[in-house]
Amino acid sequence: MKNSERVASIALAVLSLAPLVVKVDPNINVILTACLTVYVGCYRSVKPTPPSETMSNEHAMRFPLVGSAMLLSLFLLFKFLSKDLVNAVLTCYFFVLGIVALSATLLPAVKRFLPKRWNEDLIVWHFPRLRSLEVEFTRSQIVAAIPGTFFCAWYASEKHWLANNTLGLAFCIQGIEMLSLGSFKTGAILLAGLFIYDIFWVFFTPVMVSVAKSFDAPIKLLFPTADSARPFSMLGLGDIVIPGIFVALALRFDVSRGKEGQYFKSAFLGYTVGLVLTIVVMNWFQAAQPALLYIVPCVIGFLAVHTIFNGEVKQLLEFDESKAALAGAASQDDPNTGKKDE
Repeated sequence: MKNSERVASIALAVLSLAPLVVKVDPNINVILTACLTVYVGCYRSVKPTPPSETMSNEHAMRFPLVGSAMLLSLFLLFKFLSKDLVNAVLTCYFFVLGIVALSATLLPAVKRFLPKRWNEDLIVWHFPRLRSLEVEFTRSQIVAAIPGTFFCAWYASEKHWLANNTLGLAFCIQGIEMLSLGSFKTGAILLAGLFIYDIFWVFFTPVMVSVAKSFDAPIKLLFPTADSARPFSMLGLGDIVIPGIFVALALRFDVSRGKEGQYFKSAFLGYTVGLVLTIVVMNWFQAAQPALLYIVPCVIGFLAVHTIFNGEVKQLLEFDESKAALAGAASQDDPNTGKKDE
């Protein structure tokens, strides 16, 4: 873990707890929390080997359509079924998912304080009556799952905003860390599709806002306000994860070229500016805004201007993590790789 990532992680934890003891402006809280989460997720996404599975252009094109179908399905479920019943089922689902996400987020920090064999020795558990199904885990993963289980139980029983945000931040960090767009072309297709998706469902239908208010699950971050009529400001996890995986790709592009931080800085600055614009417009019109309407043009625009200025548009568009992974695997399989002449 890099020092900057460690500092950002600590700052994120302190900022999450701060509203419990001091008054924090919700607008500033939204901006800082989202930016710190993207920063941490991006640096955690940098691995010794490139990801072997990445999103294809076809998947990126279909993503807004699949998202629209899921959003509309949830809207209809809340409309025709009991809201409490739907949320009870979703709570059970997110209870399990939350344990996995939170334990995976805490695992790197937990590993530093445990014996080496606890981190490396695998335990294989077979499902009763289904011996063909098995789960592999380490003792350190069990230790990391303990606080995750307590937080999920707290969330399920109390639905406290801090428990909600803890799980939401874990989902965001894991999403940015684990998901790979593969190339900037795929990323541009995905962001453009979701740009239209966000505008349509927020401005032209009541679906997005209705689902966000009815969906009692950690799919959004809650920021306490001083307004009793509107006790919380909200930010959807998609407004962090979707631009975040694009910014993370810029960081890995820099690392692959030995120029860490070059284009990451411009993409990250674009995300920050886009988020600030969202908050400004939201407060000006006193109405919910589709954050991707402002974030997507800023992230892509800032990165595009930087690459055009440096004359490296071709290199950026040709970058493909899946090909890099195949090349790395081939070099490891070659017995002559790495040998020196005597």
